[in-house]
Amino acid sequence: MPVSPPPVSFEFPVLIADIGGTNARFAVVEHAGAGHRELGITPTAAHADPIAAIRDTALRGLAHAPRSAIFAIAAPIEGDRVAFTNCPWVFEPKRLIAELGFTDVVVVNDFEAQGLALPGLAAGDVVEIGTGIARSDATKLVVGPGTGLGVGQLVHSRGSWIPVPGEGGHVTFAPSGIREKAIVDLLARDLGRVSAEHVLCGAGLVRLHRAIRTLDGGPLEAIDPAGVTTAALAGEPTAAEVLEIWSTALGRFAGDMALVCLPHGGVHIGGGIPPRVLPFLTDGRFRAAFDDKAPYRDMMAGFSVSVVVHPVPAFVGLAAFAARPDLYAVGLAGRRWRV
Repeated sequence: MPVSPPPVSFEFPVLIADIGGTNARFAVVEHAGAGHRELGITPTAAHADPIAAIRDTALRGLAHAPRSAIFAIAAPIEGDRVAFTNCPWVFEPKRLIAELGFTDVVVVNDFEAQGLALPGLAAGDVVEIGTGIARSDATKLVVGPGTGLGVGQLVHSRGSWIPVPGEGGHVTFAPSGIREKAIVDLLARDLGRVSAEHVLCGAGLVRLHRAIRTLDGGPLEAIDPAGVTTAALAGEPTAAEVLEIWSTALGRFAGDMALVCLPHGGVHIGGGIPPRVLPFLTDGRFRAAFDDKAPYRDMMAGFSVSVVVHPVPAFVGLAAFAARPDLYAVGLAGRRWRV
């Protein structure tokens, strides 16, 4: 007869962190009913490793040293050394315990934390795109373009929420139409296989801008992702075309991911870019591309889709898990280190 694992609990205070390729954000949950208190944000490039970032940014704001820590990181978690996908850090939980005094360290995928947040997001934390309906007890999907392109699911079963991490952002990008195919042919010269993340992330905005200028015979310019979005919102033609293509492709990709898991609990577009470019996501292109999945167009149109505008949704999810881990069936095998 199978034996049920012991219930999960954490010793407070609990340090929580959302660490992406560009920034590391920290907060603390001081007791089970406290919610979370933010401790600061720091660029990953400003520190040699996660331990330095925690010491310099998080621990200085605490009167009492945290006993437990739950980290959401932008990387697949395998073994005692976790290499980040989009920054040179290596995450080593055993070093955290030895050098910072934690008794319990849990590491989850960053979009697993985004998934954990979905049931706790309030109406003001999202902007709806379209008129679909979300069921409260059904699978939810989150797709998040930022430094990379994250994908996660949250499945509801037998009274628990089950986060399902993945690396869906690295599937092969599927262009549509002559213009997109020409762009992908250009990108493939440098990248070989072109993934969805190569296009639908911050660096992807720059790649699209360069490709469009190349195809049109225009001058290339040094521009960063923020420069592209700022120019697009101001109506500069090349940048505006970049965001039109980007938003349409993001809608198509989110629709593809929705076909995989049928998220009747809602599709959430997270990440750092979407809140900054809402006009391009709400003008109809994104939703039309999302829905265009014959023979399931009617089903797709029925899914609720929204942009997450909460500044750090991962904190909502990690704090909820720290306070009530019994409500979330988070797989901890190989992802929890304890004294």
